This record gives sequence, C-alpha cells and structure tokens, in this order.
Amino acid sequence: MPAQVSGKRYAQAIFELAREQDQLDQLAGDLQLVDQALQDEEFKAFLKHAKVPAADKIKAINTVLSAVNPLVQNLVHILVSGGLVDLLPQLHQAYEALLDEHLGRQRVEVTSAIPLEDQEMERITNFLSGLIQKEVVATTVVDESILGGVVIRMGDRLLDGSARSRLEGLRNRLRAGMSLSGT
Repeated sequence: MPAQVSGKRYAQAIFELAREQDQLDQLAGDLQLVDQALQDEEFKAFLKHAKVPAADKIKAINTVLSAVNPLVQNLVHILVSGGLVDLLPQLHQAYEALLDEHLGRQRVEVTSAIPLEDQEMERITNFLSGLIQKEVVATTVVDESILGGVVIRMGDRLLDGSARSRLEGLRNRLRAGMSLSGT
C-alpha cells in the first residue's frame, strides 16, 4: 500500500508540472514508453540490481528513453536511484487516472462473447456516456465463457449483462425453490 500512495504522489507532482507546461498528453505518452521499456525483464532487472552503479543505470535510462521528455527522464532517474523501479507502472496508472479526470473521461472495459461490431460499440459508449455524463473510452475483451451479452467494468463498478450471470441467477433461484419445497 505505501508504494501505491507514493506512486499517486509522484503522479500528482508530475501531473501538476505537465499541466503548468501544457504537456499533459506528451507526458502520458512518455510514461507509456517507460512502461513499455520496463516490460523487458532484463532491462528492469538491470535497473533494480543493487550492484550496478547508479551512473550505469542513468546512462542506460538516457539511452533507452532518449525520446522522452527530460521531466520524465529525471523522474525515472529519481525513482531508479531510490530503488523504486516497481513504482513506475503504478505511477503511470495514477497519472492516466488524473488525466482522465482532468479531461472528463471514463475508461471502461467491455467484455463480450464475440467481437462486437463498431455500431454496437458506439451504442454502448453513447449509452454509458449519457449515463455518467463523461466521455467514454472503451476497450474490448472477448471472453467466450460469458456465453452472450456484455460485461462492463467502469473503475470499481461492474455491470454484468452476460448470459452466464443470468443463467447462474436462474439456477440459484431454481435451487432455492427446490429447497423450499423440500425436494
């Protein structure tokens, strides 16, 4: 939990600097590049290794992240020097959440049993946008196990309109009815 709080604090600090410099979107993209670089387990292990001199780590960061804003590079230097490499993905998520809030948008995940047509996704995002009065940015996931319908995840809310959940509800009601009747 302390790492999450720290990640949010760093995200808030860099968000404020990015807003002052009118670079909110650029820094979001740069933090995405940092996240992608850390997907390379060897690079991540190198940055975390205690016996690698800090100067070598800084040199590697500058090489790998040469295209990112110096503000982001400096932040990465600070976190790597402090042994907080694992904080970077959390920081990126927290920054994205701050940016979404600032821009009045909500990210949602729409899960369906089959790929949705563009028109269907548009109807879903328009409906959700009207419901929550924010711009909706949707990502789609295909999961055949839900059988049909859709499951929508918005932050910590879940709207389950899947056939699987309806069938489970029906099964539970039937079982409850059977136990009440003594069968």
